Amino acid sequence: MSFLPTVKKQRVIPGFGLTMGFTLLYLTFIFLIPVAGLLLYTSFMSWENFWAAISHPQVVQSYKLSFGASLAGATINLIFGSLVAWVLVRYAFPGKKLIDALVDLPFALPTAVAGIALVTLYASTGWVGQYLEVFGIRIAYSQLGVVVALTYIGLPFVVRTVQPVLEDLEAEREEASASLGASRFTTIRRVILPSLLPALLTGYALAFARAVGEYGSVVFISGNMPYRTEITPLLIVAKAEQYDYHGAAAIGTVMLLAAFALLLLINGLQWWASRRSH
Repeated sequence: MSFLPTVKKQRVIPGFGLTMGFTLLYLTFIFLIPVAGLLLYTSFMSWENFWAAISHPQVVQSYKLSFGASLAGATINLIFGSLVAWVLVRYAFPGKKLIDALVDLPFALPTAVAGIALVTLYASTGWVGQYLEVFGIRIAYSQLGVVVALTYIGLPFVVRTVQPVLEDLEAEREEASASLGASRFTTIRRVILPSLLPALLTGYALAFARAVGEYGSVVFISGNMPYRTEITPLLIVAKAEQYDYHGAAAIGTVMLLAAFALLLLINGLQWWASRRSH
């Protein structure tokens, strides 16, 4: 039987009760109260008025464009963002640090500035758009322009999510796979992809969530044409400016619930991929 005194382990950060209390307080004021306020404000509407606000053909078309373009932009970033992360981790070349820093540019650049820059590039008289116009490709003031803008602002989320995982993934595993006779495709499918899949899904979810709520860069390059290039956040702002707060809240509630459902699905896939990889 030991009579040595028990020494309580000291923690740098305060205990669970205090930190949990601050966490709940912070989340309540930053997240829960605004979301609950939106849902509560919408609940004051009658079902007929709510349905009329969210099912108007112009609003439905904006749903299709917002979610469709967000999925397209996130998918493009999933592919090419992974390639960018791979190049930055696996290869050494002149200007690598500069390219690595440029990846974070959409984080720092105001979205309105990004929108003006994209219009300058891709308008029919722009530096790039004038050459694409010859082939009948129009980016500015079209749905394609919306996809380009959402791809631009979502790229860092995929790169910065995949890059740390690649840095922890030893190159020796790929060399061992090749030395055992596996082809490059087999190495990617059986060695690299299982380790990267949770990070890829996380980056995809973050890029999609960021794109759904994007406003500043899209309004410049889309042209905001009704039934063609109007995004849902633009309609919410327009209704708020017209003092139709109930209509804005109704559309915002639909966007909130749809984003929650899609993120829940993607997080479920991420959990499944992580469990499968382990």
